[in-house]
This record gives sequence, C-alpha cells and structure tokens, in this order.
Amino acid sequence: MSAETPVQSVGTFTRARLGFRKWRGSRPFWAGLLTALGGVPIAYFPYATLKLGTMSVTMSTTAGAGSLIIGVLLVTLGLTMWFQKATRVFAGVAAIILGLVSLVVSNIGGFVIGFLLALLGGAMAVSWVPTKAKPERAEAAPGAGKQDPDGESAVPPAAPAQGESGAADGPAAPFGARPPAGEGTADARAFEDQDGGYRVR
Repeated sequence: MSAETPVQSVGTFTRARLGFRKWRGSRPFWAGLLTALGGVPIAYFPYATLKLGTMSVTMSTTAGAGSLIIGVLLVTLGLTMWFQKATRVFAGVAAIILGLVSLVVSNIGGFVIGFLLALLGGAMAVSWVPTKAKPERAEAAPGAGKQDPDGESAVPPAAPAQGESGAADGPAAPFGARPPAGEGTADARAFEDQDGGYRVR
C-alpha cells in the first residue's frame, strides 16, 4: 500500500461530501427527512407490543390499517420532496393534513411524535424556496488589455464626450434646439441621443 492512498481516500470523501451538500441545498432536504420520520411512529405503534416485565401491552387498534396507510403516505411524501421538488407545496400541504388525521386515527398521531414531525416537515416544505443563482461576472470586452508589439494598447482610447472641457467639437447644443439639417448625419444622431432617442421637432 503506497503512501498516497490516504490522501486519495480523503479526496474522494471530500468530493462526495461536497456533492451531497450541493444536492441537499438544491431541495427541501430537512422537510422531506422530518416528514418521512413522522410516518414511522404513526405506522409502527398500532402494531407494536410492549413488554413490561412479564406483562405485555398491545397497542393495536381497530384503525391499524389506516395508521399503516398514513405512515406509508408520509414516507412517500418525504421522498417526493427530495426527488420532485417542484411538487413541494402539494406534498407539504398533504403532509400537514395527514398529520392532523393521524391524531384521530393512529393513537394520537403516534403519541404526538409522528404528528409533530409531519406538521413541521410539511410547514418547512411549503415555506422552502430554491436559492437564486449568483449572476456571472460580465466578460471583458474583446481586445481589452491586448497590446501591440510596440507596447501600445490595441483598443483606441474613447473619444471625449461632447461638452467636456478641452473637447474639439465645441459647446453642447442648448436644450430644446432643433437638430441640424439632414437626418442621417452624425450631428443629428448625437442630438437624438441627448433626448433619449426621441426627436424634438
């Protein structure tokens, strides 16, 4: 066994952990987990038998089948929140309703444990929203930063704006003045840009 094996295993574990973290953050993970866990006590307790020394306590009720159905549905809804996050609102509302129904059907909602887990998981699923992707940085203009073999920049410097001190075009046109004759000339287009693209006649 080479000395590089531990480093390789640590790298694999780190990649798996980061991949699971990314998968978990893209869906209502904790809501699905709590909902699925809430279905376990609801489905289990009606069929369980506790032994206290020599005494056996059977908690089965006439509604055992209903408790089993509610428990299985809650587990299914929890998995749905994981793998079908688009239906998270429907799954959350259904989990809350099933949790309320279990209070009557399944031994006070699995002795309140399953009821509270289903209620909390359903509420978290309804309130969960996907995170927005961060906007990517604007790409640099083509040719920016490039230089000629002589050491000068390949991109020519921007011309000074009209009306700045030292500009060769003279002072800016007064507000409300008519544009120069000829709609296709450069002066006419510059005048239109000053008015936001609207021509003042």
